[in-house]
Amino acid sequence: MKRTLAATALMATLAMAGCSQAPADEAPAAAAEAAPAADAAAPTAAPATAAGAATPAAPGAPAFAVVYPGGAAQGPATVARGPDGPGGILSFTTDATPDAVVDFYRQRAEAAGLASVMAMNTGDARAYGAAASDGSGKLLRVVATPVADGPTNVQLDWTAGR
Repeated sequence: MKRTLAATALMATLAMAGCSQAPADEAPAAAAEAAPAADAAAPTAAPATAAGAATPAAPGAPAFAVVYPGGAAQGPATVARGPDGPGGILSFTTDATPDAVVDFYRQRAEAAGLASVMAMNTGDARAYGAAASDGSGKLLRVVATPVADGPTNVQLDWTAGR
C-alpha cells in the first residue's frame, strides 16, 4: 500500500514537473540506462544541520539530494543515467512533519541555485519540485506523506544535470 501510494505520488509529481520542461523534440525521451553511482558528479559534502549531518541520498548525489537528517532509508537508492545526467530515487521515513521536510529541501535547492517550479498541498501531504533555469537539467522533487500514528514517508528523486 505504501509503495503504491508513493509510486502514485511520484508519477503525479513527474507529470506536473514535465509541464515545465523543454518540448519533447528538444529533449528526446530516452530510457534511462543503469549507471554506477561513480558516474555521477563528484559528491559534494552536505552542510550539517541542527538535527545532525545530512548524508547523500546515494554515492555521488548532488548536495541538494540528501536524506533528511535522522531519516531512515527504506532500502538503497535506485540510480540511473538519463539524457539530463545521473539521478536517482530514494524512499525514507522521518519523524519530521511534511512541512518541515519540504522546507528543508526548498532551502537546499535554493542554496544549489535551483528555482521552485512546483508545490502541492493535498490534505496533510506535501510535494515540492525545483529545477535549474540554466538548462543543465538539474532537478529535485520530494513528496512527504504523513502516516497515521507513524512517521512521515518521503519520496525523493533528483537529477544531477549534465
